[in-house]
Amino acid sequence: MTERVLTLEEWRGLETAHERRVDEATAAHRERTSGGRTHPVEDFLFRYYNHSPARLRRWHPGPGAVLADAAGLPRASWTHYRQDGDAVRLDVGAFLTARASALSFVRDLLRATVSRPAHLGCFGLHEWAMVYRLPADDVRHSGWPLRLGGEGTDAVVEGHGIRCSHFDAYRFFTEPAAPHNALRPTRDSQVALEQPGCLHAGMDVYKWAFKLAPLVPSDLVVDAFDLAREIRVLDMRASPYDLRELGYTPVTIETPEGKAAYIEAQRAFSQRSNALRQRLLDVIDAAEALRAAHLPIK
Repeated sequence: MTERVLTLEEWRGLETAHERRVDEATAAHRERTSGGRTHPVEDFLFRYYNHSPARLRRWHPGPGAVLADAAGLPRASWTHYRQDGDAVRLDVGAFLTARASALSFVRDLLRATVSRPAHLGCFGLHEWAMVYRLPADDVRHSGWPLRLGGEGTDAVVEGHGIRCSHFDAYRFFTEPAAPHNALRPTRDSQVALEQPGCLHAGMDVYKWAFKLAPLVPSDLVVDAFDLAREIRVLDMRASPYDLRELGYTPVTIETPEGKAAYIEAQRAFSQRSNALRQRLLDVIDAAEALRAAHLPIK
């Protein structure tokens, strides 16, 4: 990988376009937040992943980009950036050293995930297991009714084999729901169990992308964000909640037709999330190549 010099006009244009893209994507969330309102679908990525619109809005070009005429601008003092004359660049070597442990984990996880076939047909039952046998007031989105009621929801859990491989979904199962899962995922078994058909693993690509900022180019981070938003919609349409008032038509996974629709969408998401995983792996490999090439990286 060789370095590329971006003129002030070029990189300012990319920065502005990124900020505009993020502003448009987060406008409704920011408006709700200022008004003290919440949304059970659209606010999930900000609440669960704890990555604010302001942080998502900060543009990073990724490894190998040299930003001309950036000296003296705030970017020069950002963590893992350094100034070379009138230019500013990402200090790839410093980043790889400081984040070695995180990089190793993410690379191992992504490589393992893309190497496996997608296991389809879980039907989003993790969301059902999170409300199994709960009193109505204790349900996470208690402001929204369960589409089949409490007893009907419990019957769906009891009538299906659950095979959730994702620890961060499984850990929210209710205590009586956990034994219904064929697997016992843990944080330590994450690399061994993660597979691309999992909706939560697909949303997590966004997490791994922003957690490796500023190494990961911001266009990749926002592409992962956009996919995670789409996945979240399916996640909640297939959930036990009735969100028709918000415009979400249920995917009735308790029926053959709903199951078929879920699998079709799940397959497409697994392919798209794997493409993003590969792009993330390519960024990590490119950064390592820059360091190995002994380019002017301290």
